[in-house]
Amino acid sequence: MLETVPPGPRRVDSLPQPYLLFLGDIVEPAYAKTAFGLRDWAGERCVGEFACPGATVSTGLRNLTPAQAHAAGARAMVIGVANPGGQIPAAWQPALLQALEAGLDLIGGMHARLEAIAPLRAAAARLGRRLIDVRRPPPALAVASGRRRSGMRLLTVGTDCALGKKYTALALARELRGLGVDADFRATGQTGILIAGEGIAVDAVVADFAAGAAELLAPDAAPDHWDVIEGQGSLFHPAYAGVSLALLHGSQPDVIVLCHEAGRETVLGHPDYPLPNIEEAIELNLRLGRRTNPRIRCAGVSLNTARLDPARAERLLAEESARLGCPVADPMRGGEPFRRLVQACLA
Repeated sequence: MLETVPPGPRRVDSLPQPYLLFLGDIVEPAYAKTAFGLRDWAGERCVGEFACPGATVSTGLRNLTPAQAHAAGARAMVIGVANPGGQIPAAWQPALLQALEAGLDLIGGMHARLEAIAPLRAAAARLGRRLIDVRRPPPALAVASGRRRSGMRLLTVGTDCALGKKYTALALARELRGLGVDADFRATGQTGILIAGEGIAVDAVVADFAAGAAELLAPDAAPDHWDVIEGQGSLFHPAYAGVSLALLHGSQPDVIVLCHEAGRETVLGHPDYPLPNIEEAIELNLRLGRRTNPRIRCAGVSLNTARLDPARAERLLAEESARLGCPVADPMRGGEPFRRLVQACLA
């Protein structure tokens, strides 16, 4: 049985769950961001993980076969990988077929469509299973108008891909709501959509309509309402800069938060391309963002310090805040630095 997400918002409870997270055969943790995102932000919907031989990445969840996961309550296996180009290698097909045979539906967020793979399509039809592709934009998107919209908008931007833009947006939206602010997280990628239950995978939109999709994601709102928009890629990325610029222009952010990973020096998957420094990245985002919102400002920096011990992370956050003259925080560590960042967003 073939199924795709229909146009418009779709609540996450309409998807079969709980989930078994599939990690493919990957060896690079950054390419498992869908699995990690679901573990960290929708852990109550995840019963375990499953991988192909040779995989070295783990979410730390129980290692279950599809049959064991089904017995534990799982109703779908989610492809937890976001690899370059969003491909589904032929080497994964036996594992995907195993999940279908075990009674699980398949949920994919790749550019490659589950329904386009003949063996999966045949098995799903024979077994009455669903193939669900969430990386599908709504039809009939409009070209961006550039019209200024009411409400407040915050966009997370970055020096690279896969370094914390989604986590930062989710953490900011949660903290704002905790302060009594009317705030919504707006998902722009497959992982965010699976977490929030709705959104548009902007990198799957035809280029001419990507800024229009960003406008649709954050429409007119009450003056005190905040849309916290998940960023994608980086203006400095040799492959994905176009998506980043479309989001920047279409979302018309009043505030940006620049995301960076401590210690990362080159573009992920492109070792010949050095990353920009934080100041350069902030300046370019503000300069290009002024095209559709002349009042755009940077509230501060979200610094991913996951690879550092707590003491070193605390020192680095303080040093970078003093050097840059703005709040610098790791949202996953929280604390006073993160509270200062949130207040700077609202200032």
